[in-house]
Amino acid sequence: MTLSIPHEVLALDSKTCWSLLERVASSSQLKRAVRLRELLLFVGRRSLKDGCIQVREQEIGIEVFGRLQAYDTAVDNIVRTNVSDLRKRIEAYFDGEGLQEPVIMEIPRGSYIPVFRYRPVDPRETAEPEEMAVAIGAEPLAALPEARQDSAVGRGAQNLKRIATTAAFCILAACCVALWIENRADQKSLHPWRYSPAVADLWSGFFDTHHDADIVLSDSSFLLIQSMNEQSFSFNDYLSRGYLSHLQAERLSSDKSLALSLFTSKSLGNSSEFRLAQRIQALEPGSKTLRLYNAREYIPALLRQDSVILIGSKISNPWVELFDNRLNFALAADFSHPQTVTNRTPTVGEQSAYTVTDTSGYAVGYCAIAYLPNTGQNGKVLLIEGTSSEATEAGGEFLLSEDQLSNFQRTLHAAKFPYFEVLLKTSQVRNTPITATIVAYRIYPNLH
Repeated sequence: MTLSIPHEVLALDSKTCWSLLERVASSSQLKRAVRLRELLLFVGRRSLKDGCIQVREQEIGIEVFGRLQAYDTAVDNIVRTNVSDLRKRIEAYFDGEGLQEPVIMEIPRGSYIPVFRYRPVDPRETAEPEEMAVAIGAEPLAALPEARQDSAVGRGAQNLKRIATTAAFCILAACCVALWIENRADQKSLHPWRYSPAVADLWSGFFDTHHDADIVLSDSSFLLIQSMNEQSFSFNDYLSRGYLSHLQAERLSSDKSLALSLFTSKSLGNSSEFRLAQRIQALEPGSKTLRLYNAREYIPALLRQDSVILIGSKISNPWVELFDNRLNFALAADFSHPQTVTNRTPTVGEQSAYTVTDTSGYAVGYCAIAYLPNTGQNGKVLLIEGTSSEATEAGGEFLLSEDQLSNFQRTLHAAKFPYFEVLLKTSQVRNTPITATIVAYRIYPNLH
């Protein structure tokens, strides 16, 4: 008698569980629910990758929903409400879109850790019969008599067989070569950047890894709010939304209050940045690891674990501020002065500051680009900060141009891109294309 182990208690490896969790996160149930998707990914990572046996409600509130360190979970139930909704969506996935999944997942009530188990199987489908029907009583077939063949005919048949086999092999080889050539041509048409050495060297750090890559665009609503009041707010004010309380306490005029209400209710973006994001996405069309966010939607946990592309200066994309102390070229965020780029440690031939000018139809701007490790030291960060939307777009063009990148790589005397900063000067005569030239750079070969 064979002892059978119930199917649902067999061990599941973390890779299988993580793959399932990613399928649930990218399903139609969570595709448009950004916060719920990030909530699921966060508790999944803490459980499957960090080995945590429990995750506290307050930790989720801080890391996923941007709450302050000391917030009161008894008063603010945002985590419990969202987890309840997440449970329903997970259940709906396995009842519909994921009906054929052999493994199912749930977040039990009273816990924030996902649990995985094999889907229960109907016992009737796995019951073994009492006896095996293996042709009991069947008689063996009689051996066929061996045919006698003429020796000449036999040799001719063997020769024909060899010729046919050789021909078939040649045809198969030719088909394989043709398919390889066609597949290579298809790959080149779908992913032309992979055949541009300098572009491939830089961007493979975002696409050819086990990390997701996030494109984070500016929050133009936040920029307008600061501009309207001629004051800037810190990243902490932005993350906690404390800047709203500060503004409301100032007794704004009715017009300003109305504008503030309008701006805070909208998630506005920048068309130039969006075009740049589209070009980056076009490098890997259909990629499941590349995601697009507005700065308002982004969360600290993702910045530590994903590779990130931050587009826009810190006055409109506050996430840039987290890297400010690591940068040599810093864009000003003061509304009372002309926009400048500070060169914190100028070398021979460099200026200590670079100022934007726009006279007689000739505009000069700047774009600071930084390629660094992310805050978790396990992914990459690319910052593209322009003094204007046009300068930011020109910086993106620099990073996507094989000619410009390969020239920069030769300047660095490096076969592979080290971590670096580069400051571009952008020039444009009205109604003509914008041009970009390198005015200064730094390399950080010892960063890991």
